[in-house]
Amino acid sequence: MARIEAALPQALTAPDWDSAIAWRYRKRSSGHGCLEPVRHFASITLADLREIDAQKDRIELNTRQFVQGLPANNVLLTGARGTGKSSLIRACLAAFAAQGLRLIEVDKADLTDLPDIVEVVAGRSEKFVVYCDDLSFEDGDAGYKALKSILDGSVAAATPNVLIYATSNRRHLLPEFMKENLGYTHTSDGEVHPGEAVEEKISLSERFGLWVSFYPFSQDEYLAIVAQWLNAMGASADALERARPEALIWALERGSRSGRVAYQFARDYIGRASARPA
Repeated sequence: MARIEAALPQALTAPDWDSAIAWRYRKRSSGHGCLEPVRHFASITLADLREIDAQKDRIELNTRQFVQGLPANNVLLTGARGTGKSSLIRACLAAFAAQGLRLIEVDKADLTDLPDIVEVVAGRSEKFVVYCDDLSFEDGDAGYKALKSILDGSVAAATPNVLIYATSNRRHLLPEFMKENLGYTHTSDGEVHPGEAVEEKISLSERFGLWVSFYPFSQDEYLAIVAQWLNAMGASADALERARPEALIWALERGSRSGRVAYQFARDYIGRASARPA
């Protein structure tokens, strides 16, 4: 009986909260879930993030309200890839960790376990951001309704020390189709009220109190971010000017002028410069 009981899914237990400022929720093959501390946190500061000042101000203010015990909103960050959505959340954690902010990263596939995670942290004095990166759903995903319930819809009151911060390239988190906007009264697949399907698709994103949108960078903005990363990595003023043509070619080859592309170019440029023989 003891061996059988050990193989059954068990209640989520609290980790050592003093061991880290960020955790990942992991589901084992046995069905047991656990919170694993992130030992080597990829720290980034708010000052490192350039050309997204408006978005940065909104997220920083909302997070400051949260750690101070003031009303704050769940946040959905959407828009162009590589523009700093995930980095901004990590930067807020670094900025407010000393004030008790903590982060728990949960994969989309494990969102059905959100109630268990919230239950474990509910009695803590720290403030927890549950972080879902690159969030999107397909029709029928179980995590979709679980997240809706946690955000706003459960009979239980919202937990005051937990907020959901999610990033996505989709504004409404679900795929949308042209036929849903044509005002049908019936469809070939038997949907009698397709307008209600549209309402269902936007209902999740509407439960995030704060929407923050990110947009593709212009050439000047991209070059400013390149210069910022090169400067942070110790490049000289002359090197910054020489790097401009290469940075533009690098972005052209990748078809994107994003903060991620700028960071990748800076690493490549500094690495190649350091590897050259004296």
